Amino acid sequence: MSEPVTLKVGQKAPAFTLPAFPEGKIKLSQFAGEKNVILYFYPRDSTPGCTTEACDFRDNIASLIKADTVVLGVSTDTVDSHKKFAEKFELSFPLLADEDHAVCEKYGVWKEKNMYGKKSMGVERTTFLIGKDGKIAAIWPKVKVEGHVAAVKEKLAELA
Repeated sequence: MSEPVTLKVGQKAPAFTLPAFPEGKIKLSQFAGEKNVILYFYPRDSTPGCTTEACDFRDNIASLIKADTVVLGVSTDTVDSHKKFAEKFELSFPLLADEDHAVCEKYGVWKEKNMYGKKSMGVERTTFLIGKDGKIAAIWPKVKVEGHVAAVKEKLAELA
C-alpha cells in the first residue's frame, strides 16, 4: 500500500477522466478557466447519508450554477448504479464512476474504515472545492452531511 495522499489548499487539483452518468465521460480539465468545481466523494449510491448529501446538492444546484460552479459526485459504484441513483432522486448533476478507486486514491479519500469491528477499504466522505484556476480552494474531510452544502456555498461566495 502506498503512502496516503494529503492534498492541501492552494495545490493544483489532480487531473482525472472518469466514466459518468449522464455525460459518458468527464475530465476535470474541461472546466478549467470557466467553472469552479465541487468534487464530492461519497461512499455508496442510495445509502441514507449519501442520498441526503446528493439531494442537498440537487436542491441547491440553481444557486451553484449561478456561481459558475459545477457539482460532480464520485463513488466507486458503476455508471449503471449511478444511473439508477440519479433517476430515482432526480439528481441534476453528473455522478462519476471510479470503480478501481484510482481517483479516490489520488485525492487521498480511499481509507481504511472500521465498521462494527470489521476493517475494510472505502471512500471517506470528502469534498473539494476547485477554483477556476484548477487549484484546490477548500477541503472538507470526513464530511458531516447536515449543513455541509451551506458551508460549501459560503466558501464559494468568498471566491467570487
